[in-house]
Amino acid sequence: MIERETAMTVEEQGGRSSDIEHPSPPPGRDSRFTDFPRSPSDFPESALKEAALVIAGHGSTKNPDSRVPTLEHAETLRRRGIFAEVVTCFWMHSPSFREVLDLVKSRVVYIVPNFISEGYFTRTVIPREMGLAGRVTTRDGKTINYCDPAGSHPHMTELLMQEARAVAAGVASSETALILVGHGTGRDANSATAARVQAERISATGCYGEVLAAYLEEPPRIAEWHKLTSKPNVVVVPFFLSDGLHSHQDIPVMLGLRDVPDEAGSRSQSFRGNPQELRGRRLYYGAAIGTDPGFAEILLDQVRSFQPSPITS
Repeated sequence: MIERETAMTVEEQGGRSSDIEHPSPPPGRDSRFTDFPRSPSDFPESALKEAALVIAGHGSTKNPDSRVPTLEHAETLRRRGIFAEVVTCFWMHSPSFREVLDLVKSRVVYIVPNFISEGYFTRTVIPREMGLAGRVTTRDGKTINYCDPAGSHPHMTELLMQEARAVAAGVASSETALILVGHGTGRDANSATAARVQAERISATGCYGEVLAAYLEEPPRIAEWHKLTSKPNVVVVPFFLSDGLHSHQDIPVMLGLRDVPDEAGSRSQSFRGNPQELRGRRLYYGAAIGTDPGFAEILLDQVRSFQPSPITS
């Protein structure tokens, strides 16, 4: 059975986010998404004043940092007063996917999965747990609109490139290999496809000497980064939405930055200095892409661009 935290009401949740210790971003990292163009402005944002936004994340019972970005983005949008309610829910915490809609008072609800790609959770788990009949579900007096996941936003490519430039500022990009690290899983090919597609898009810009995707659980594996690249500078950006166990522990060990994992949540150790001299290269390690403070704009933009369509399987 999956471990759950003690259930919280929506009102309690709003206060809970401010009680969690929010790790500071690496030096020089700030919000860079806010200057990106938005979706077409014909969306009547005034209609959202009486609607609820539900941000659905994964979470982790092993690392409290994993849900922090989702809580922070929700708080950012809550303070802007765009929606009547802004609520988070998680697979591994409460409120759960299954219970959150019963806690929402608004009659119009937008759900945005804070996941990196269309995949098993966005296509199967969330619709099943929330009882969704499709992109639009009407029940119990509510109209529930199911939006695309945050990671599928069209400006993710630009956000990844900006993170890479910030991590290795002043380094010649032609002499740099950029690696996007995804999870990869045999359960759903989309987990690996999302990172590969982003790598292909960045490669097509010609900005970097080499661009590729590597994975934790399938080839090409990030542990073989030194064999997969030839450039003297290597920038590694975790293609995840939070700095959890993967970016804190698994990836640093696989890269060879340390021999054993740090304790969960030791973000400062994972990002303690760039570059690291390793295997005759200069290795630059970035933060998970979903931790950018401006990522809240991506979540909002997924609501702005909502279009009813079938949930593909």
